[in-house]
Amino acid sequence: MKKIIIIPSILSADFAALKHDLKMIEKSGAEWVHIDVMDGHFVPNITVGPVVVKSLRKETELFFDIHLMITNPEKYWRKFKEAGADLITFHSEISAEKKKLVEDIRSSGIKAGISIKPKTSVSEIEALLPYLNLVLIMTVEPGFGGQSFMDNMVAKIKVLRKVIDENNYDCLIEVDGGINSRTASICIDAGADALVSGSYIFAAENPLEAVKSFFV
Repeated sequence: MKKIIIIPSILSADFAALKHDLKMIEKSGAEWVHIDVMDGHFVPNITVGPVVVKSLRKETELFFDIHLMITNPEKYWRKFKEAGADLITFHSEISAEKKKLVEDIRSSGIKAGISIKPKTSVSEIEALLPYLNLVLIMTVEPGFGGQSFMDNMVAKIKVLRKVIDENNYDCLIEVDGGINSRTASICIDAGADALVSGSYIFAAENPLEAVKSFFV
């Protein structure tokens, strides 16, 4: 059985205690942390920038999975790379030339991913799969944590799994949105390699045990 990557998302964490939460993630056995970057334009919310990422980088060696939910990632991704990103994912729905952006990110020495919103089909990004390290399938509309999992997105995970396997692409499938103990199993069965979870973890009475529950 393949190892599933569990990725706590600090979007739902206590921003006044992020250092503490990073240490909790380390203790849980998770090796990645998901950091959502929102600009108030591409999505109706504003979160953190490269200054915060740089500060967090000083506190941990966790793999930094940076999700740029911004209109112009081509202008800002380098700042996040310099701040300590290990993987930068941007959205398929932007207007920039996506293949060039993927190549630029990867040539800088880090990994590149692309994300698709619920209304975007796998066919929109299929030509990019040979160049990507990861595809992030959103199972909620991006912008706010705590939303309910969209069950009709499971078919999209299955389609992407089939395309990747048939072409032997070296590309992970990550799923983000409404991930809990029930929906995690559904996504894994559909072919997901990595699961992002925020509110399920950080709203729990014991966040450490909530992360550990994914490894059982």
